[in-house]
Amino acid sequence: MAMVSSAHSYGDFLHCLSLRISNSSTISKVIYTQNNPSYSSVLNASIHNARFSTPTTPKPYAIITPRKTSHVQSTIYCSKNHGFQLRIRSGGHDVEGVSYVAQVPFVILDLVNFRDVNVDTKNEVAWVQSGATTGELYYGIASKTQTLGFPAGICHTIGIGGHLSGGGFGVLGRKYGLAVDHVIDAKLVDANGRVLRRKSMGEDLFWAIRGGGGNTFGVVLAWKVKLVPVPPVVTVFTVNKNLEQNATKIFHRWQYIAHKLPKDLFTTVWVMKVNSSQVGKKTVQASFRGMLLGGVDELIPLIQNEFPELGLAKENCTQMSWVQSILYFGGLPIQPVDILLNRHALPVSSVKEKTDFVREPMSETGIEGFMNMFLEEEADFAITMIEAFGGRMDEIRENELPYPHRAGILFESTYIVQWTNEADAGTYINWIRRLYSYMASYASKSPREAYYNYKDLDLGTNNIIGYTSYEQASVWGLKYFKNNFKRLVQVKTKVDPMNFFRNEQSIPPL
Repeated sequence: MAMVSSAHSYGDFLHCLSLRISNSSTISKVIYTQNNPSYSSVLNASIHNARFSTPTTPKPYAIITPRKTSHVQSTIYCSKNHGFQLRIRSGGHDVEGVSYVAQVPFVILDLVNFRDVNVDTKNEVAWVQSGATTGELYYGIASKTQTLGFPAGICHTIGIGGHLSGGGFGVLGRKYGLAVDHVIDAKLVDANGRVLRRKSMGEDLFWAIRGGGGNTFGVVLAWKVKLVPVPPVVTVFTVNKNLEQNATKIFHRWQYIAHKLPKDLFTTVWVMKVNSSQVGKKTVQASFRGMLLGGVDELIPLIQNEFPELGLAKENCTQMSWVQSILYFGGLPIQPVDILLNRHALPVSSVKEKTDFVREPMSETGIEGFMNMFLEEEADFAITMIEAFGGRMDEIRENELPYPHRAGILFESTYIVQWTNEADAGTYINWIRRLYSYMASYASKSPREAYYNYKDLDLGTNNIIGYTSYEQASVWGLKYFKNNFKRLVQVKTKVDPMNFFRNEQSIPPL
């Protein structure tokens, strides 16, 4: 498909759309062009990474905010016929901005109006539209029942569409696996504008959309998910240890234990720079956090028995509902829970993220070197979140769904660096790349695995104009999908042979 950018083709594109969305009162709420006074606020409404909202960031020719399925079909039809690349966003985070930035003439299909959440407690299922956030889904469940939950991520402002299309690991992961392991149906519009459900799309395509990446196989408008049982009370804990309090030794021990703990217990370690007790000095803190699907009286003896080195005491623990635990891990006040509906509860800064999966415990020296990197100046606003695997994740086959990082993984590490002054971006990105290269000898090998939901364009990219070969795409594709990459390419070749749906890291057709 040739890429064109003349004003002429843009006029044709708009004309095409307005003919197909004929109701004029609707049009003004669906199409935002650059001269529309609301254009900037609509564009910026769900940008959580300030790196991609600078004056020099390429902007879309138009933003389409469909109100019904036919608007989505029309946008696909007109983009295809008039040579505009389509970027699809479901209104949450996109760490590399590929759902709303492109280096070629493009328009955004923004699913902000597709955000219904319908919870059916009797059948323990929910239909959730792609533009809803995880917080809106959690709130929808919790407002109807205290004994059902959903195993997705802890950040409540993530768009469910992107989250489910890449996997979705969270605090219920050791008990129930990924968010996408619980998707039982979906509603998708393909490149030909057909509306498909699980039955009509077939099991291959249904397999691919559950973790094979968004903006690749079609526009998923809604997902049917199976809810999971949670107790009315869970217990969370935080124990902070810095370098002077043996953080290195305790973390070293944690690696051998965390993945073997009972499935009902999830643990994570957050590493960051903090003030030391010595005035003017900095140290590194390992914050050991966790959640038990049960009461505090069950948690304390369990940890004392399995992981006495932590020194967990009752004052480190708090009992709460499952839905409050989302806010607890998200670093927000746990009351009132309707903060889950606030898409702007978190400050926006510039961010770069990278991920690793670790299959062998790190040596104490290795951990020490890793922690010391956080004493560097560029790590002032850096954090690494280390989440224990095992449990249910060990029981699901690697090829069950596109997300392959399952059995044998001790933990996943997510490295995050933040900054506020755009002029410093290079310095901070350079630091996180050094941290990543330091970790090379400890991370999984051939391939060095990565998590698609924390996209990282450093791993390799497709050509945005012209053809991308299987070899070129497999450089990044094998890291995210391992052997499932080949099957994803076969599905893509079948359902979107002209590669209409694409971005810098979307599955290419053969």
